[in-house]
Amino acid sequence: MSLRTLASLFVLFMLWMRPTVAEDLSYSRDVQPIFTQKCVACHACYDSPCQLNLGSAEGAARGANKLPVYDGGRTKAQETTRLYFDARGADAWQRKGFHSVLDANGAQAALMARMLELGRSNPPVPNARLPADLDISINRQNQCPLPEEFDDYARKHARAGMPFAVTGLSDAEYQTLQRWLAQGAPVEEQAVQPSAAETRQVADWENLLNAPGAREVLVGRWLFEHLFLAHLYFEGGEPGHFFQLVRSRTPSGQPIDPIATRRPNEDPGNNFYYRLWPIQGVIVHKTHITYALSAAKMARVKELFFSGDWVADQVPGYGAQRRANPFETFQAIPAQARYQFMLDNAEYFVRTFIRGPVCRGQIATDVIRDNFWALFQAPAHDLYITDPEYREQATPLLAMPGQFDEIGDLLGLWRSYRDKRNEYEALRMAAYAEAPVPSWSHIWTGNDNALLSIFRQYDSASVRKGLIGEVPQTLWWMDYPLFERTYYQLVVNFDVFGNVSHQAQTRLYFDLIRNGAEVNFLRLMPAESRAALLGDWYQKSGKVKMWLDYQSIDKDTPSALALPEKDPKRAFAQELLSRYAGINVRPDPINRCSDGRCFRPGVAREVQDVEQVLSRLVSRPAAGLKVIEQLPEATLLRVETSDGRREIYSLLRNRAHSNVAFMLGEELRYQPGLDTLTLYPGVLSSYPNFIFNLKAGEVDAFVSALEKAKDGAAFHQVVERWGIRRTHPEFWSYFHDLAAFIRETEPAEAGELDMNRYQNL
Repeated sequence: MSLRTLASLFVLFMLWMRPTVAEDLSYSRDVQPIFTQKCVACHACYDSPCQLNLGSAEGAARGANKLPVYDGGRTKAQETTRLYFDARGADAWQRKGFHSVLDANGAQAALMARMLELGRSNPPVPNARLPADLDISINRQNQCPLPEEFDDYARKHARAGMPFAVTGLSDAEYQTLQRWLAQGAPVEEQAVQPSAAETRQVADWENLLNAPGAREVLVGRWLFEHLFLAHLYFEGGEPGHFFQLVRSRTPSGQPIDPIATRRPNEDPGNNFYYRLWPIQGVIVHKTHITYALSAAKMARVKELFFSGDWVADQVPGYGAQRRANPFETFQAIPAQARYQFMLDNAEYFVRTFIRGPVCRGQIATDVIRDNFWALFQAPAHDLYITDPEYREQATPLLAMPGQFDEIGDLLGLWRSYRDKRNEYEALRMAAYAEAPVPSWSHIWTGNDNALLSIFRQYDSASVRKGLIGEVPQTLWWMDYPLFERTYYQLVVNFDVFGNVSHQAQTRLYFDLIRNGAEVNFLRLMPAESRAALLGDWYQKSGKVKMWLDYQSIDKDTPSALALPEKDPKRAFAQELLSRYAGINVRPDPINRCSDGRCFRPGVAREVQDVEQVLSRLVSRPAAGLKVIEQLPEATLLRVETSDGRREIYSLLRNRAHSNVAFMLGEELRYQPGLDTLTLYPGVLSSYPNFIFNLKAGEVDAFVSALEKAKDGAAFHQVVERWGIRRTHPEFWSYFHDLAAFIRETEPAEAGELDMNRYQNL
């Protein structure tokens, strides 16, 4: 055989082999989409197991860390590990204690490859319950093995491969990731680049925030502290483009070099600039706190903050007292401007409490009721806004704890701030007793942010504009000092990496804020009914807390609302719904069905029939609907209609408590027989606990089965027929369809949902 023939045969052989030769894979094109589909639901944000954040190339390259961010028991504050802020690049992160999950270790494959192999070798039984001894709770002890620890880990935790406790990767996904890892796991990031229209608006806002002059500097600082957590987006901007407001060492027009202080109100140094930085990586719903920027919004900012003739003699520093008391720090800025800015965007600010780092875990959330409505005091009737003498007396009393975290002095710090707060409450009560009595005009109704609904789902929470659900047990009426203190205590001054003393101070003081908002609402009620209402909110041990820590209420000053003495709260709610229907963006005929038509009027007839049937589940206590005891906190119903479409409903469990006045022992105050359900169209939680999928024609059978389910065995039959377990072969399709529904109905609010709380029913 000639050399030419051999050469020809070799070429033919190589051509034949070519389709099987692995081409180089692109992280952004081939790998990140798999992480987004199968990993980000658990591995995103601060609560990523082992701090492994797979929402971006930077997070994947950073790797894992054995230290959890959420640790309520640590005695010393932890080093901050915020992605993109506290280090850049794998080497820098490894110097902070992270270890690679992508690098091969000698003859051993990469840690991620071995985790995927372990998951592949122990697949769950399709749509079966996971073994009862497999801990999938958010408080589980994650092992986070190092490469040299993996063999021992695999022996002890054979069912803890990746993806964890859920239907795994498809064959194609598995092969792609293993090929990529075998190729050395090259990582590249395609950074989000602003469009031309966005670039112009970025420049306008940066010019405003960095304008010279004491007034301008003070306003820029206040705005930064109130927008640093926002996902900002522009009118006319690109879909999916969001920005965050940061302090940079570099001015506009240069690459951003972020200044990573522990809190946003700590000293950034002498030379810094406010910059709008494109947010990189996958948007996840649980941290997606949107805020729209536009020409109209800029005009509003200028109107509020710069139209008056106020002056700022100097710009205050950044010491602990400045952080503790923003009322004093920013006292030169008219209080009317500060409060009105927050009112204009009230849902955003309440959402920072809900989706910010503070709101994670039962101890963090049990300070609030499972459902309540929030209203706001009109600035024209807020004495802190209108009465300079009162404001001067009140300001020193509004300082908040949490700046010092000495564990040995926790009790002393708490008592000091509690007593100062109660001194303020006494001053406030005396001042309002001399002011005009509250009427309907004292409730702010400036836009659709005026009426908010908050739901707590045991260890998480959500907020929406509008009044959703049955009339709740409690309502909040917030004035400026309450609103601003809540924001600073739970957002600006909260350190998710802080120690047990800092976290306890935050939780304990917010208990006082909640009490203040509830007591302020009582001023709207007839004087003779207030004691009974307060007693209903603080039953049993709550009465002890009232005696120990809370200021007494005003039982004498009348209200001008002319409500009946019998059940005045319900009469108030009914009048509120009627009087302010024009700004209630979520009328709720399903949960508050008064005429027998328990459905939305504008939907198709088939959907109306579905909602009419589903309404049988709501506003009934668990004593009369036993299945409530079996249901999770946030159940999502996916109803397929005959035309091939689907509707999504959130079925939220509202747990009843004798009071919410203590940080520990919630189970001792739980009243399960009084639990109720709220059902609302849409996805009202970032953390689905379970999904039921059913056809519209099956809804009656589904509801009937729930009504008849008196115990766990009967509920199990419902789950077997309609439930989508973590092990369902199409789990990911159903799970991601929830986020798809948000993209279709509220595009700017869309983000990947979290499955860390998805239950093993």
